[in-house]
Amino acid sequence: MKNKILQIVLVIAGIVGLNLLTNRFFFRLDLTQEKRYTISDATQNLLKNLEDEVFVKVYLTGKSLPADFRRLETSVRETLDEFKIYGGKNIKYVFVDINAEIKDEKKRNQKFIEIVEKGILPADINFKEEGKSSRSRILPGAVITYQDRELGVLLLKGNKMSSMQEVLNQSNENVEYQLASAIKQLTIQEKKKIGFFVEYSRLPYVNQIDLITTLKKNYDLYPVDLKKSDSLSGLDAIFVMKPDQNFDDSDKYKIDQFIMNGGKALFFIDAVKVDSAAREGSLCQPMSINLEDLLFKYGVRLNFNLIKDAQMCAAIPMNVGDFGNQSNIKMIPWQYFPLINNYGNSPIVRNLDAVYTKYVGTLDTVRADGIKKTPLLMTSKYTQLLKAPAVMSYNFASKNQNVNQYKAGVQTISVLLEGKFESLFNNRILPNDPRAATFKGKGQETKIVVCSDGDIPTNTFSKKYNQPLPLGFDEYSGNTFANKDFVMNAMDYLLDENGVISARNKVVKLRPLDKSALEQEQGYWQGVNLVIPLILLIIGGLLQQFFRKKRYA
Repeated sequence: MKNKILQIVLVIAGIVGLNLLTNRFFFRLDLTQEKRYTISDATQNLLKNLEDEVFVKVYLTGKSLPADFRRLETSVRETLDEFKIYGGKNIKYVFVDINAEIKDEKKRNQKFIEIVEKGILPADINFKEEGKSSRSRILPGAVITYQDRELGVLLLKGNKMSSMQEVLNQSNENVEYQLASAIKQLTIQEKKKIGFFVEYSRLPYVNQIDLITTLKKNYDLYPVDLKKSDSLSGLDAIFVMKPDQNFDDSDKYKIDQFIMNGGKALFFIDAVKVDSAAREGSLCQPMSINLEDLLFKYGVRLNFNLIKDAQMCAAIPMNVGDFGNQSNIKMIPWQYFPLINNYGNSPIVRNLDAVYTKYVGTLDTVRADGIKKTPLLMTSKYTQLLKAPAVMSYNFASKNQNVNQYKAGVQTISVLLEGKFESLFNNRILPNDPRAATFKGKGQETKIVVCSDGDIPTNTFSKKYNQPLPLGFDEYSGNTFANKDFVMNAMDYLLDENGVISARNKVVKLRPLDKSALEQEQGYWQGVNLVIPLILLIIGGLLQQFFRKKRYA
């Protein structure tokens, strides 16, 4: 009897001790192969340091949600549960089904409009369940509120040129980043500083407005007059956007030394300029801005050519012939506007939608000791290269193109450079030069993004509506491409490499069921799942009865 009491006491003491240990020392084990429940260190730090409550209202829910989207809903719920582990009482969330909560159609439509204005676009989904076709309108997003600020987050975000299954899987991979990035934007205390060069580009402000508005949410922007500035100290990054004027050597020196001192840089540069020449075509000419030798020293060469992509390109309206006194306007694929859907291995471009480019040239990486080079944006393999100067004929656009004639292969148009760069001005600064005291010949660890298309970060202006269009929006097709996401991801990576953008590295493997086999064998597996448990239950009961009789007979 005493031994039994002692055993009971020891068991109780062990349970109490285990509870005390688990309360004192927090740990979690993620046994999934791809670590889908593991929150990145940067996100954990962000959540642990919240000073006030973050409230997340998720609209991706409801009985009308297709089965494939319920997996995304589950992923959002599980991620928010993980957020609560690290954010504690400062993380609260709720799932709202507008279709169920608001019965009045007029009020429901008004609510939809309010949510759309916050950046969450509804999606009309056609799906098939149990052999029946259905259609549902969903709001694949959430609204996050912090203090007196709120922000809409689109949760259905992936490469729309992929299948819906792949887009949903990409959205699953991006859930942590989308939510954490929005929380960071709402709670940011000290913004990094980005400089823009005002005198080297004649690009109208109206074509920069969407980029500037978006960047201002996360960063402080400063217009910089290089000629009047002694240096670029005090800035965290510089943004060289579609320059069309030559940089003189003194200003190039300031850029070089900024990078040597650890400054980050984005270069969106056109190596050719295109001018309308005649009704038959346009003229493309080489355009040098005197930065080619600087970039070459860092590991990149811009080429004076244009890419024609026969497989992935945008369409533009063209006159393909006149009917009497009226023009016959049709949408024709314009191969000088490649749609980029081929990406390198970097969180900047992971799960990115297609990027819209205009008159883009190629770039090559060249030797630069100690510099890691990562391609970011690449064309399809069906390309031709047009060397400048040349005339771009309009006649080819209306003809059927044979992709077998496009043999230039995959072309890189953007690259990420990381490492300690060597100064272009090594062995040029004499001892008696006033700059010699502060000159650095070998730089600190830093990062640069170079892109051979100056139009990627620019938005167009609608003459029809007399207003600027969103960055990446194609007014002819009505599609919004991922230009803004690419630029913002690049800036986030440069200025906060170990920040929440690291969550974009998460991989969730797609393991879909064979739907065809599922439909054909549905009855069989339903029978197996219904009958076998009953048979096992009966066998278990008979065996128990048999051994009971044998024991007590």
